[in-house]
Amino acid sequence: MNTIKTFVAVVALSSAFGAFASQTVTATDTTLSGAEAQIAAKAKDAGASYRITEAFSGNQVHMTAELSK
Repeated sequence: MNTIKTFVAVVALSSAFGAFASQTVTATDTTLSGAEAQIAAKAKDAGASYRITEAFSGNQVHMTAELSK
C-alpha cells in the first residue's frame, strides 16, 4: 500500500514538472527580429529561457521555440 502511494506521488510530481519541461511557443511577424521579440516576451512572461527550433520566412516569418525553466 505504501509503495502505491509513493508511486502515485512520483507520477503526480513528474507530471507537474514535466508539463513545463519543454513547452513550445510560436510567433508570426514580418521580420525575424520581430518574431524573436515575441518569443522572448512569451518566455519572459513564463519565467523561462527559450531556444529557437525553427524559423521560416515566406511572406511572413514564422518562428517556433521551446521554453524551459
